[in-house]
Amino acid sequence: MKRWIWEHDEYPNFTYDIKKLNPLIEKVSQEQGYLIAMTKVMNQDNIDLTQLDALMSEAISTSAIEGKILNRDSVKASIKRKLGFADVDLSKIDRDTDYLIEVLIDANSNYDDDLTNERLFGWHNALFPKGYSGLVKINIAAFRGEETMEIVSGGAGKEKTYYIAPPREKLEDEMAEFLRWFNNTDASLIKAAISHLWFVIIHPFDDGNGRITRAITDLSLSKIENSKISKLYSMSSAINADRKGYYRALEHTTGYIKKENGFLDITLWCEWFLSTLHTALVDTKYKLTYIIDKTKFWDKHKQSNLNARQTKVVNKILDIGVDNFKGELSKKKYITIADTTSATASRDIKELLDLGCIKQVEGTIGKNTRYRVCV
Repeated sequence: MKRWIWEHDEYPNFTYDIKKLNPLIEKVSQEQGYLIAMTKVMNQDNIDLTQLDALMSEAISTSAIEGKILNRDSVKASIKRKLGFADVDLSKIDRDTDYLIEVLIDANSNYDDDLTNERLFGWHNALFPKGYSGLVKINIAAFRGEETMEIVSGGAGKEKTYYIAPPREKLEDEMAEFLRWFNNTDASLIKAAISHLWFVIIHPFDDGNGRITRAITDLSLSKIENSKISKLYSMSSAINADRKGYYRALEHTTGYIKKENGFLDITLWCEWFLSTLHTALVDTKYKLTYIIDKTKFWDKHKQSNLNARQTKVVNKILDIGVDNFKGELSKKKYITIADTTSATASRDIKELLDLGCIKQVEGTIGKNTRYRVCV
């Protein structure tokens, strides 16, 4: 009995309900525009630090989805070296992590280059430089072997097969069709969603398919955005935060289940993909808002000569985000953050008020007095 999407006679002629997807496409495009606009008021140092943070999140999350935990210090050192930062701790660099960072930067930077088997093989080789996945020797920089590629989960005796990929004898033709479509289709959000799904369906490698799929997603998004913001957010972080939703959407789509508009309808997958991308963009917008607020504050008060305690408290609030600093600033919170006395806190707060760094929240008095940072 036919069971999987690739077994259908019309595969890979995917269909989707564009009327359902258009509102999500508009929301995502709007957030992309917001981020591009925000970068125009950020200085280059802040953009570089945001790229560093986003690439760290991408590397750590794309590996975590596959159950591989990376050393954060090694990831940071590798990215700093690749992006040209001066303060790099070379002793922290791990070769395997370094190669993964090369793949991510290639996908985010060289988005105008064609996607080819050779390029994919290079990425695959970078993910498995020793030729092993754990203790198992695998085919490196080549398509998988003759064994059936199954996605199985569950304990011994309770295994469940979630997906079986196309057999080995179909791979050359499958990949040729995928790459021809990818290289000759204009960049769009729908293309990004389909390319992610289609590569997962083919599952051409012994291991590393998920990480390479997400690199292809980065490549697709970078092309849409001309790489203006693609290194400022992490799609893998958003996927990792909703792994159950990710696998549920894939299972629904790749299984041979008749959808609302036919067996090859991928509307549900596209909805999940676009919603998750929207989440990644919104999260980054909030992070950039904090950075912009912090920059504006210190530009305004660079001559105010705040002491170390005042600087620590203000930065703490700005780093969290003024609107996210629960309960606003109080004298008690000031004492805790600054690790100081009540008398010193009172003097510091008065100075901050006089300088216009903070303002008293209307309607609060006495022991219940609250303050907000002025941004």
